[in-house]
Amino acid sequence: MPKGKAKVAGLPIIHEQAAGIDIGSRFHVVAVSPDVSDEPVQTFQAFTGDLQRMADWLVRVGITTVAMESTGVYWVPVFEILEDRGIKVVLANARDAKAVPGRKTDVNDAQWLQRLHAYGLLRASFRPGREVAALRSYLRLRERHLDYGAAHIQHIQKALTHMNLQLHHVVSDITGVTGMRIIRAIIAGERAPDVLAAMRDVRCKASREVVRAALTGNYQPEHVFALTQALELYDAYQARVAECDVKIEQALAGLVQHTAAPSTPLPDARHRTKQANALNFDVRPVLHQLVGVDLTQIHGIGPYLALRLVAECGNDLERWPTAKHFTSWLTLSPGSKISGGKILSAHTRKTTNRVTAHLRLAAVTVGRTNTALGAFYRRLASRIGKAKAVTATARKIAIHFYNAMRFGISYADRGADHYETQYRDRVIKNLHRRAAEFGFTLQKAASVS
Repeated sequence: MPKGKAKVAGLPIIHEQAAGIDIGSRFHVVAVSPDVSDEPVQTFQAFTGDLQRMADWLVRVGITTVAMESTGVYWVPVFEILEDRGIKVVLANARDAKAVPGRKTDVNDAQWLQRLHAYGLLRASFRPGREVAALRSYLRLRERHLDYGAAHIQHIQKALTHMNLQLHHVVSDITGVTGMRIIRAIIAGERAPDVLAAMRDVRCKASREVVRAALTGNYQPEHVFALTQALELYDAYQARVAECDVKIEQALAGLVQHTAAPSTPLPDARHRTKQANALNFDVRPVLHQLVGVDLTQIHGIGPYLALRLVAECGNDLERWPTAKHFTSWLTLSPGSKISGGKILSAHTRKTTNRVTAHLRLAAVTVGRTNTALGAFYRRLASRIGKAKAVTATARKIAIHFYNAMRFGISYADRGADHYETQYRDRVIKNLHRRAAEFGFTLQKAASVS
């Protein structure tokens, strides 16, 4: 070795039997270490038979772990086939695996992923177990059907407007009991306003005379035909939603069959009214047995949202060591861009996480309640704006959810008055501290009679 030149040590190999896969829509490029194969880079088509051959080759050369990027949905069959073969699959975020600019090819990407994974520099994205992933798929499909059905509600509304039937002005929801009863009667051929108005439910706030006036329409055959087709499509998606509910109930039954019954009884529901688009079965007892605590006691989390959170995050949150790790994964924590000792930005990152979107909606709902979380939201909204208040309140709800799931801590709300009292005491304490720093003392003003 020439004098003056020290031997440069490379990064330590963490995963010796590691491979990298560049996922594509038509083919996948697989790279392994040159030490385990004479042909370290191979290309396989996206057909199932080729994926099976790829898995056989990886097992044959002794690969135990594989890294790939989450490219669209093309990674799903590769992930599941490799997982069935006993290979640990690391699904990496593309942001963490950017290659060197100017050298972007499929082969380079696969080799770069293999090298990063061998050095242990890739973090696996969260993916729940197979049973929870199946439950999550059913719930996501159910939400998609609800979205498609909502579009046909708009088509129903448009057809009614063309016929000058002002049904949406006299009922709060045209897909409710009164609305559906009247719409189906119109499609069946009923045109008399008195007969249609008599179909109003007793809970309808509009009087019979007002409903009768709103149902005097200008019926044209083309508009009735459009209304008929829109209702048929809406009913078709509602039937698909009911089928999803059956699958969801079966998936939950499979998850709880090996779970012991909780030691504490299920508390009474905070709200007895049925939520819109709720499941066709009572999900609270099943979730209580699966989790061990009643998540619906947390303000802002109803039965359906509790199920969505469990399906997206799993029933075991040990992957996140602390609540701070969990809220950081949800991108509900402040960002950290610091350079030269100066904070450049503290904005939260953008995300497409479904859990985060649901928690933000829950935060807006909680802001209208007379609870400690509601008082927290309103105080922040008046001081720093509603957008940041939503993020901060969603973070608090996420922490309560994490503590309940991870440690079995039951949520107990102390009310808005308790929060305001705590806030007042904290402000007074800070005022005393600041006054003492400047050599002053604070005294309570005498009450004026």
